[in-house]
Amino acid sequence: MGKQSIAAAAFKTKCLALLDEVQHEQKEIVITKRGKPVAKLVPVRHTAPPLFGRMKGTIEILGDIVGPSGEDWDAQRGIIDR
Repeated sequence: MGKQSIAAAAFKTKCLALLDEVQHEQKEIVITKRGKPVAKLVPVRHTAPPLFGRMKGTIEILGDIVGPSGEDWDAQRGIIDR
């Protein structure tokens, strides 16, 4: 991963091409004004969301999820498949 510098005026004319270059080559570009660094263009690092809690807030609970449903189950009727 290399570092490159470019003058602000040149950056202005080549901005879209430089964005593609940073993305594809995963390198940084320092933007300068009058030879002094003023900004840095860096690639975005994509990280996976955390495993635990990733679905927080996506489910809505309606009604009682702990109490009996009111339906008879085979186990309650004494039916056993053999």
